[in-house]
Amino acid sequence: MSRLGLWGLKKSPWVYHVAAASCNNCDIEILELLTPRYDVERFGVVLVGSPRHADALLVTGVINRKSLPRVMEVYEQAAKPCLVIGVGTCTCSNHMFKNSYNAVGPYDKHLPMHAFVPGCPPKPEAMILGVVKALSKL
Repeated sequence: MSRLGLWGLKKSPWVYHVAAASCNNCDIEILELLTPRYDVERFGVVLVGSPRHADALLVTGVINRKSLPRVMEVYEQAAKPCLVIGVGTCTCSNHMFKNSYNAVGPYDKHLPMHAFVPGCPPKPEAMILGVVKALSKL
């Protein structure tokens, strides 16, 4: 990718939200980012409806046997380079589902993760810092 393309990606990342098997607490906090209180759109962060238009993926929830192929398909559809940001403790370590028969492990076993935002659920401020951290890795 050209320098101009990377500069544009750093200044205005478009994100796609992937809810693998979440309890919806992280999903609610992600939607909180779009409210006027946090207003991440002023930084250029836009939530898009298709992974083909996304520069970053925000993944939430535990990855299990049923959701793994779908998450991998969404990742393959995303334009490259694509940042993958794990939101919530479940993406980091499977949290309370660690010994579950259906969980196939944390996301970094299956996807190249660029940042994790721990917390159950994480605060919107922490998610903003996680996106900034991932963008700094470009």
